[in-house]
Amino acid sequence: MQWQIEKIIEVSKQLKRTGATGASTSEQIAAAFVLNRADFLPDTYRDAVEAWDRLGDEWQGFVRIIKRHHMALIESE
Repeated sequence: MQWQIEKIIEVSKQLKRTGATGASTSEQIAAAFVLNRADFLPDTYRDAVEAWDRLGDEWQGFVRIIKRHHMALIESE
């Protein structure tokens, strides 16, 4: 598994548990989309389209991979 996917999963778990994270902006945005929780977007990216665009193609792909193949790793928490 690519390190970026592992990191997004880790941040998603942290947000799900505590509602907060010290992760990078991209990691937090990706995790918010994985969890389908706009309230987890960073304050500077409250617009979902702007936040999605901020990720770029590569990180958007990571979100899609996690949503399709790895949600059980997050939901089991």
